[in-house]
Amino acid sequence: MLKPKDVENMVRPDLRGMKAYTPVDPVEVLTGRAGVPAGETVKLDGNENPYGCSPRVQKALAKFRDYNRYPDPDQRDVRRALAKYTGVNAESIVAGAGSDDLIDIILRLFIGPGDRVINCPPTFGMYPFCTVIAGGEVVRVPRKADFSLDLPAIKKAADANTKVIFIASPNNPSGNMAPGEDIKELLALDLVVVVDEAYVEFSGSSLTPLVAQYPNLIVLRTFSKWAGIAGLRAGYGICPVNIVPYMMKIKQPYNINMAAYVGILESLADLDYLQKTVSAMVEERDVLFKGLQQFKWLKPYPSRANFILCAVLDRGAKDVYLGLQKKGIFIRYFETPELKDYIRISVGRPADTARVIAALRDM
Repeated sequence: MLKPKDVENMVRPDLRGMKAYTPVDPVEVLTGRAGVPAGETVKLDGNENPYGCSPRVQKALAKFRDYNRYPDPDQRDVRRALAKYTGVNAESIVAGAGSDDLIDIILRLFIGPGDRVINCPPTFGMYPFCTVIAGGEVVRVPRKADFSLDLPAIKKAADANTKVIFIASPNNPSGNMAPGEDIKELLALDLVVVVDEAYVEFSGSSLTPLVAQYPNLIVLRTFSKWAGIAGLRAGYGICPVNIVPYMMKIKQPYNINMAAYVGILESLADLDYLQKTVSAMVEERDVLFKGLQQFKWLKPYPSRANFILCAVLDRGAKDVYLGLQKKGIFIRYFETPELKDYIRISVGRPADTARVIAALRDM
């Protein structure tokens, strides 16, 4: 009979030593850690919409009765609604359980042992995470000091085994955009360029129109940030039409569940409401940025997303993170070499901004 260690040794060697992705904890865990009542916490670590989802989503989910049925594996209603929202053909769209699901599908489609994926840190941690799980090799091409892309270094790194590059725009956690001309230079390379537009609704600029022009461009979007349904896990990809059948073939058949299906359709039916909350968050982003500028020991970076990255100049960034946590304010600190001197603060409501500024002033 096999022993527990024997079974453990059957795990792929590359996964046994892999570093796990660090997600944000739920509110109940955070409040217990800080010893602060749930109603007194300020959660600004997950880039979530503090105003929540559309009231239509809440009502529709409460009334929905077909949770005992499987959702449409071909995502027909969802893809038609997304086509109307984005202005692209439904045949170019694939929906998923958040953009994380689409990242995984893309990598499983293109990457095998020996294939390489270019990652430009600091950026979203799911790109290297999913690459390793797919059996690929991560090629790190760090961003410049201002978090812009190092195009010469990327071109040098792209060899015959390189299949995919991920570019977040706006980038998480720095909030800056990748210029369209930079993306076009990357599209001239012999690889698939995946532009992650998770925060596009806050930026006012999208590369979606280029998908029809370039056979190697995929654009990813999500409902987690602007639409306030992060918990339902809903995202989508805008892809070359000849690649979509392959993605639909290898995805989990029912990868968007019935609740997410309803959430997507009802969100897209209530755009006026959601656009008002997005506008409120963009306005509050400016307020937060100005508030952070008053501290000489902080250097906030301009952002086109719903968060602000700050360099901590003459003290430990982790100490600031822990100090705010003791006051019931939860922000993001990344224990990585590129970000050890930085904190990231999501945009909340005006009262949340006031709490953060007051707490920083006490430091």
